[in-house]
Amino acid sequence: MKEILRLGSMGAGFVANFQQAANQLVPGLEFGGVHALKGAEQLAAKATATGEIDCVVYKSVADLVEHCDVIANFAPNPFRVELMEQVVDAATRLGKKPKGLICEKPLGRTITEARRMVELAKTLGCPTSYFENQIHMKAIKAGLKGLARVQGKMGPLVLARGGEEHSGPHEGWFWDATRQGGGVLSDMACHTIAVLWRLLTPVGKDLRFLRPVSIGADTLLLKWGQPKYRAQLLKRMGVDYALVPAEDFATGLVTFENPETRQRVVAQFATSWMYDKQGLRLSMEGMGPGYALEVNSLRSSLEVFIGDAAAEAVTDAEGALEKSTASRGLLAVQPNEPDLYGYVDEQVDARDAFREGHDGLLNWEYGLEITRLCQAAYMAAEKRQTLDLTDPAVQTALETYRSLISQGKGHSVLYPDGKVPE
Repeated sequence: MKEILRLGSMGAGFVANFQQAANQLVPGLEFGGVHALKGAEQLAAKATATGEIDCVVYKSVADLVEHCDVIANFAPNPFRVELMEQVVDAATRLGKKPKGLICEKPLGRTITEARRMVELAKTLGCPTSYFENQIHMKAIKAGLKGLARVQGKMGPLVLARGGEEHSGPHEGWFWDATRQGGGVLSDMACHTIAVLWRLLTPVGKDLRFLRPVSIGADTLLLKWGQPKYRAQLLKRMGVDYALVPAEDFATGLVTFENPETRQRVVAQFATSWMYDKQGLRLSMEGMGPGYALEVNSLRSSLEVFIGDAAAEAVTDAEGALEKSTASRGLLAVQPNEPDLYGYVDEQVDARDAFREGHDGLLNWEYGLEITRLCQAAYMAAEKRQTLDLTDPAVQTALETYRSLISQGKGHSVLYPDGKVPE
């Protein structure tokens, strides 16, 4: 009989709840414990009701480490490093090393934080899994598998384009650049850059085979900086973009080089918090010589129509799709969002890897590289130039870099002449 692993979650917010929903489809990895400042009781009750074991609320990280096999860092970004330090302290004191460590994206808000997370994991000597769900999407995996023979004849993909868009985050801290680490680039471009890097990687090669050589980016505040929408955001989330603005749109180009052939390939990303249509949209395209791949998460085999009269009885707009902004009209419905977006498959990957005592497909060193690319994008946007990522001076500067937006100084980057529109 295969080993059953008990997962303990640090955090009980949106991501933890989404991961718990996915966990119902992952036998052998049981959602068994929660430690969080708020929401722990509700999440534990839901996990117990839908799982095969009782999910326990633990009052401390030490209790979680003592009773769980796998520790998952699903807490808000500002607390990731501190909680990981508590995991190391508890595991050392108890003499009980976790069988695996999970961290939801991003690994860190800066390279300094991400590097600290890697160091802490190495201190314990634990296998790690960096949770970047989009690389695990079945559509991505099936598409690459189906094109493997074509790539063998025609060559790898040379251009990948993609984006993630919705109407904005659920919680106030996501909107607060000083807590989250930035705006939509920090929140969502990490997904898109990672999955585009994956698409461009030749079949059979390591996920970090392609070498990033340059990056250019733009960060803009298009909707939520306007007076009307600033007022809405302040009332709804308690965040004032007149004082501490963050970007709601980010776009850029990352150029990679094949170290064997010197062929250069390009990833073009665009992410936004102003997609006021059906709900969350993930889009990816890959183009190679004579062939192409395309994914759009809003293309569903199921649609429903809700008229005005019927909509009066509907209170849950997100019942059909994450980040949905409508409860009437013709709606695309995804029957199993956690599976569609790759959450189920990333948990399966972590479960299997930890059972065998090794890292998941994406380890924390990989997460560090994604953090590096996101921070380089912020630096490129601030400098309004394309950065040479092979330049030792740029590499050194990035190690201690913290974006102006994440420092609460976004006016100089996002508003013309640093002036807030009245």
